[in-house]
Amino acid sequence: MITFIKKHLSVFLLVISFSSTAAVTPDVLLANVYDADKVNINDYLVSEKYDGIRAIWTGSKLVTRNGHLIHAPVWFTAPLPDVWLDGELWTKRQDFANLSGIVRTHQPNDSEWHTVSYQVFDMPDATLPFSQRYQNYASLVTQINAEHIRAVKQRRFTDNHQLSLFMDELVAKGAEGVMLHLALATHKAGRSDALLKLKPYLDAEAVVVAHFPGKGKYKNMLGALKVRNAEGVEFKIGSGFSDKQRQFPPAIGSTITYKYHGFTKNGLPRFASFLHERVPL
Repeated sequence: MITFIKKHLSVFLLVISFSSTAAVTPDVLLANVYDADKVNINDYLVSEKYDGIRAIWTGSKLVTRNGHLIHAPVWFTAPLPDVWLDGELWTKRQDFANLSGIVRTHQPNDSEWHTVSYQVFDMPDATLPFSQRYQNYASLVTQINAEHIRAVKQRRFTDNHQLSLFMDELVAKGAEGVMLHLALATHKAGRSDALLKLKPYLDAEAVVVAHFPGKGKYKNMLGALKVRNAEGVEFKIGSGFSDKQRQFPPAIGSTITYKYHGFTKNGLPRFASFLHERVPL
């Protein structure tokens, strides 16, 4: 279909099969947290971190990182070729709640999906370094020539000061942070320093275990959530909610993402604030 794709990737395409009762988790690369003391910035390619929904194109289906089918309109995926792509479904900065409502719907709304783009940031191949994969996916997206299929631009920096200026500029415009791909790393599933994330804050997930009622202007609404993180530590989160989220808070047992700035002397996340509920796809 596309000559250079056949030449380089015909042997290495990801094959994922789906059953009607279970999803098969695709082999995806997961990010560690950036540590300036351990990283040589010259070794990495840097891009904006999009606050969207991770989406893997298997060559025939668009799925989440957990392998669940994303019910995108036919026209949305029609331009995509029979190759493995990794990317992010995205609308605009600071629009995650709206995006999740669009993506989780099993009967896709065409007009809403016309606001969504597929931001491609990798074209996985176990034999090629990321620097070459970047050239491949950028070339592919150019050939596809569809407005909603976009190639994430990668940049190089020579020192951490340049990186900080770049991230500060993006964050000032509402971006979530930046991602760093190790330029010489071949694709390998799992969490490693081949992919790093850098934000102006830390984030993590926790399970909702209780609701606390609000007071004053939040009377008869949510005041705070009690949550339990992966380490089993329980704590309250009382900020970061919109009025609508306070009226219809995340259910007990659901998983939420929160941001924080280090830890207190008692081991609790400092200044924990609600970001969003994990999309139940």
